[in-house]
Amino acid sequence: MRPMVNPRILLIEDEPGLVMTLTDLLRSEHYDVATCRDGGSGYDRALTGNFDLIILDLTLPSKNGFDICRDLRREGVLTPIVMLTARGQLVDKVVGLKLGADDYLAKPFEEPELLARIEALLRRTLTGPKSAVIRAGVLEIDLAGTAVKQAGVDVSLSQKEFELLQYLVRHSGTTISRSRLLKEIWGYTPEAESRTVEVHMAALRQKLEEDAKEPVHLITIRGLGYKFVR
Repeated sequence: MRPMVNPRILLIEDEPGLVMTLTDLLRSEHYDVATCRDGGSGYDRALTGNFDLIILDLTLPSKNGFDICRDLRREGVLTPIVMLTARGQLVDKVVGLKLGADDYLAKPFEEPELLARIEALLRRTLTGPKSAVIRAGVLEIDLAGTAVKQAGVDVSLSQKEFELLQYLVRHSGTTISRSRLLKEIWGYTPEAESRTVEVHMAALRQKLEEDAKEPVHLITIRGLGYKFVR
């Protein structure tokens, strides 16, 4: 059973015909699809977008699929990745999976097979049991269980405090703008004037940082936004 909100898929592919075909296919299956046709912009979009799955071509202009996958995982982006490639060599599959890809499909492929693999990954990540526990210093954050401990002691967070923390943790190491947080967590327009983010960040620091005035995990990047550092 699918979630009420259509899963968001990022397609990073440079073949115009395949982009059109896959976009139409995925939208017909009620997925929300965004596309990028070169590796550089695809990588940036994967970092800054809140996607449920990434379909990633291996051979791309400006930044290849191997590098994108490796760098996303290094930045703490846990979004499932399905690699597409015209290559059939076993070594490419092995390298891709070792770099953090979740699945691998060689071109040409049958559309039902791609859809089945997407369904399986989303079922596992969106509705299946998860055990993603992030540890940072004395903090232990259970992303699935919506529980936080500090030095083994449970920390009580409000719903929005946890949603903010979870969003930053899932994009660990990436600077997230204030306007993006307002949009993704509170549903505000980017132009909205609100100190909601600042207030919730201050509350999180009071509860989670050893010294709220000198945070080591919930960092402000002046003029750019916020990021979580393990």
